[in-house]
Amino acid sequence: MTDAPLIPEEETPKAQHPFMEAWGMFRRNHAAVVALAVLLVICFVAIFGPWLYPTDPFEMVWAPFSPPGENGFLLGTDYLGRDLLAMIINGAKVSLLIGLAAALVSIFIGVTIGALAGFYRGLVEEILMRITEFFQVLPTLLFSMVIVALFGASLPMITLAIGIVSWTAVARITRSEFLRIRELEYVMAARASGVQNARLMFGVILPNALPPIIVQSALMVGSAILFEAGLSFLGLTDPNVVSWGQIIGSNRQYILDASYTVTIPGLAIFVTVLAISLVGDGLNDALNPKLRSR
Repeated sequence: MTDAPLIPEEETPKAQHPFMEAWGMFRRNHAAVVALAVLLVICFVAIFGPWLYPTDPFEMVWAPFSPPGENGFLLGTDYLGRDLLAMIINGAKVSLLIGLAAALVSIFIGVTIGALAGFYRGLVEEILMRITEFFQVLPTLLFSMVIVALFGASLPMITLAIGIVSWTAVARITRSEFLRIRELEYVMAARASGVQNARLMFGVILPNALPPIIVQSALMVGSAILFEAGLSFLGLTDPNVVSWGQIIGSNRQYILDASYTVTIPGLAIFVTVLAISLVGDGLNDALNPKLRSR
């Protein structure tokens, strides 16, 4: 009697690392992948562009309003005869840093208020949410204009003003996530084991509430860049620092005579903000577990 051949049991698939699973989901969003590539190119230009194209953005190199491509200037010159390409390259770093710094300020304020409101609830939640609603109904552009006008149009003050008026969305998202997670079993177990409130909030609950906060933070970077451009268009900017918004603001009077001086930095802002928004959409797909089963 011959023994029947042994049929190997099917191997159970190994659990995939959460990061690789999120990256796989992100790659399915082709628009987000292309946007990420564009954003990386913009970051490369912002970091290494001043060394690859070492032209002082404040130096008057040729006659004012030279059209793009004339006399060897790829993007032309502005109303003072400064190289517009050098200004775009040097302004990329400043605009991106403003967006990142303002987003960090908003995240810090929003996460702190949202975490306290969602964790303690009761009177603390009532007070903090009323403060949030007060800032939410304020006209953000007008409020930031008042801050900059009172304390000066320096780059740190512009960044702080944008961050102060933009934190309410993060606070509401953080509060809703804390309200949901604080009632879960592992949080109750950590509380029963004597974990202190500060560690419970920022060591247990916050890491599990990060996905929607990360998505909102990515979108806020683009919003901050647009915000800075709006303030610069109104003349509330530091004239000693080149940013895309500052280029638009300084050339706005000549928009009909030399529209390219405003159009080119406007296109740079548009492409960057669009790329950031598409990357944020891809992060939402990758970090939202409800979308992974699609």
